[in-house]
Amino acid sequence: MALHTPRAAHAPRALGLGGLAILATGAALMLSSCATPGAEPGAGTPKDGGTLVYATGDAEPTCLDPHVGGNYPQALISTQYLEPLVGRTADGTITPWLASEWTTSEDGLTWDFTLREGVTFTDGTPLDAAAVQANIEHLQDPETQSSTGYLAVEKVKSVEAVDATHARFHLSAPDSALLESLSQQWTAIQSPAGIARGMEENCKSPIGTGPFVVQGWAPQQSVTLVRNEDYATPGPEADHDGAAHLESIEWRFIPDAATRYAALASGEVQVIDNPLPGDIVAAKDAGIAHINAPRPGASNRIELNSAQTPFDDIRVREAFIRAADPNPGIESLTRGTAERSYSPLASTEPAGASDPDLFTTDAAQAAKLLDEAGWTQTDADGVRVKDGKRLTVRFPVSTNQSTAAEQSLFEQIQANTGKIGFDVQLEPVDLSTWYGALGANEYEAVSAPYTKVGPDVLRILFHSDGIVPAPSGYFANHAQLADAKLDAILDEASDTLNAEAREKLYADAQQRILASYTVLPLYDQQNHFLTKGVTGVTTLGTVATPTFVNAQLTE
Repeated sequence: MALHTPRAAHAPRALGLGGLAILATGAALMLSSCATPGAEPGAGTPKDGGTLVYATGDAEPTCLDPHVGGNYPQALISTQYLEPLVGRTADGTITPWLASEWTTSEDGLTWDFTLREGVTFTDGTPLDAAAVQANIEHLQDPETQSSTGYLAVEKVKSVEAVDATHARFHLSAPDSALLESLSQQWTAIQSPAGIARGMEENCKSPIGTGPFVVQGWAPQQSVTLVRNEDYATPGPEADHDGAAHLESIEWRFIPDAATRYAALASGEVQVIDNPLPGDIVAAKDAGIAHINAPRPGASNRIELNSAQTPFDDIRVREAFIRAADPNPGIESLTRGTAERSYSPLASTEPAGASDPDLFTTDAAQAAKLLDEAGWTQTDADGVRVKDGKRLTVRFPVSTNQSTAAEQSLFEQIQANTGKIGFDVQLEPVDLSTWYGALGANEYEAVSAPYTKVGPDVLRILFHSDGIVPAPSGYFANHAQLADAKLDAILDEASDTLNAEAREKLYADAQQRILASYTVLPLYDQQNHFLTKGVTGVTTLGTVATPTFVNAQLTE
């Protein structure tokens, strides 16, 4: 790809894509499952037009603008109407999207992005450098209450509009993950005129350049998306130029998995997410296509709060992990749709490092560790006691984010650790209450999904800076690890543009994280979609969200 060097006083060094993408090579091989016409079981003849009905089991967003907060349900739906500066293909290569070219200076502190010419948002506002500048400022404004996007552009000191098609990013420190961060939905570019309407209005209908436009939102029911007839910025998964084939999408919120699957089987809807493991297994025989697109970044995991009793003692953390024994539950409850992980990173991340020996189940050793930590007494319920306090572990569970199978797995872990004297108190709550429990530090264990492209997610999740809340109030370091040496490794990895050196640093970081016994890896963050009566459904190689730019209903 030709890299453009903008007119400037300095002479930036063109950074070859191999330099920034090498860690991502192969990272998205499992992320993109492109369904081509006729490829699905029982696929009929594709036709243009019509309304696709999508039924989601993820929590309904409280805001359709992914800059605000920044969770996965927002990424799912906003992929249809907002687009990022750069894309990411199935092999992990960073590709042009709204930006056609980019360069970086030798010191990594200045990045120049050339924008595609002649592009407008669906409200007629031009996509120009001033719009990019407004978006970064929006993400960094505390009043936006951003978390994921805010952390992704944390090192961007300012954006300079050099001219209409050239945006210059000035960084406070080199950021080896900048392009990966800018490929995500939480940093997608939207109309500055739309942002200027204020949060309340923009949350209802963000304005982008994507293949669809938000037409209306009936809370607790559905969002209506209509085709952008002037669509002109096809991303890395688009198989044609111009507008999408579908006329519209009805995005329904159906929390119950059985109800979603029944609607799919009957033909009432064409795509569902978060199916039950049993339904995934049964899909093939039912003429239903399955897309497996595990999310990038971190694995799904349980984190232990090392900042307070009882997990401020590494012996107690190791005891919990040695007694948890999640493997049988993973095998039985996921019906073979998920494999056990021993890494803080997803299997789709080539920089991932595992150490299964740290997670060998040994109840006798776990009990011995608790004895050594002074938890030697038990009460009438068999719960260990120390200094008059029970060995209690508060474990809030977001019912919007943890599937029924995962919640059953937590119950098995609760029973297994209970055998050696832990009192694990599972607390199923809605997403808002869950956030509140974390913010109030009312937890000792938590399963908190976090999606970010690339191994830099380790810095977000385990650097001590991550204990400090973002403007939204959310903080990412739920293990509350405060390890100066780990911080130094993660900082160096973030500053290092050399791929080989960066990979070694991330391996060292993962070893320290795993050896801290603050993390119990379980499996990749699950991301399954079932489709029927539609062809061309594709997932992006960024955060594995579906795009319907190629989709066609079949007859």
